[in-house]
Amino acid sequence: MDRRTFLKGGGVVLVLAAGGGVWRAYDQGVFSVGEGPAYEPWRNWRRGRERGPLMLVRAAILAASPHNTQPWLFKVSDSRIELYLDARRNVGALDPYLREAHIGLGCALENLMLAAAAEGYTASATISAGKLEPLAAEPKPQLVARVDLAVGERSATELYEAISQRHTNRSLYDPKRPLPADFVQTLLGLTKDETDVRLLLFTDEAERGKIVAISSAANAEIYSDPQVIHDTEPWIRSKWKSVQKFRDGLTIDSFGLPPVTTAAAKMMTAGMLRRVVAAAAKDGYSKLMSSAPLIGMIAVRDRYDGEQNLRAGRIWQRGHLLATSRGIAGRPCNEAVEMVDHERALGREPKRMGLLAEIIGDAAWQPTFVFYMGYSTLAARASPRRNVREVVI
Repeated sequence: MDRRTFLKGGGVVLVLAAGGGVWRAYDQGVFSVGEGPAYEPWRNWRRGRERGPLMLVRAAILAASPHNTQPWLFKVSDSRIELYLDARRNVGALDPYLREAHIGLGCALENLMLAAAAEGYTASATISAGKLEPLAAEPKPQLVARVDLAVGERSATELYEAISQRHTNRSLYDPKRPLPADFVQTLLGLTKDETDVRLLLFTDEAERGKIVAISSAANAEIYSDPQVIHDTEPWIRSKWKSVQKFRDGLTIDSFGLPPVTTAAAKMMTAGMLRRVVAAAAKDGYSKLMSSAPLIGMIAVRDRYDGEQNLRAGRIWQRGHLLATSRGIAGRPCNEAVEMVDHERALGREPKRMGLLAEIIGDAAWQPTFVFYMGYSTLAARASPRRNVREVVI
């Protein structure tokens, strides 16, 4: 956003007019959206001096992850890349079994595999088996996948080309603009070679309405839990200096707000921003979900199987990249499944598991990821990223 666009907002001008407002605007990055070291990985992912396996890591770190925690570490050699879970980078009570962290690692693995083909490697991925367990008090890096590399032919697909353009879009979508039938069919085909991962797509208004109601209620309930609030708050980067320092987490720029509203939000104190976000979430979440013409679920045989969740993450990343390449926006809306974990961790009645099972209609499959897609009303902003040096061990 340029300065002229920003100053068109009369309300924001009043905020700036208050003592020190202009300085605070600069200090909070109002005029620096997408700039600085925190965003360089998006621009430089194919410009590294060093070629070889590190180029694949440059692509991997641009993947999606829960609350942009980036829970990954990489060990790199000329013929192999090992992917590790960095469980210290967690959202606590929101993801008590690190299920979503594993999905994020699957997203990184998908980017890595796409980049391997584009860089002229034949890549073979071996995913570690194992059950998901509650978060340890002092978690250590855990190997989750190994990618063996050999010389091959270069093959850059439309998904690879979309890696640096893929961003989570949290704005309203256009409910009157359906998705092309060929895109929906291509999306459905992403799991054709999977035996333990299934993709379900819902375009019928009544079916989508049921999922919206379940998800909206789950969103309100899970974010009313004090422990969830405590564990996720550190990943909200409301200060521009924190964005540039930590290069992770959710930022105001990524909230999907109009430019002037985004600028105003950046000027707020942390307390003011929390109250505004909480008030908007009460009736805004269902509105956002309802604006999307498609809601999807990724289901697995066992929600607490680590390998199956990595595979589910690969499917989500692949689907989001496909959508990006076709000019379609996407966003996770996974609160209902998070409530399944939450109820299990607290020993409560599995209410959400039953509601989601009714939607799927097949007891052999358990949802692990929910998302929606459509044509957005606003462009999505990039989220900050740590650079390769910070994630290679």
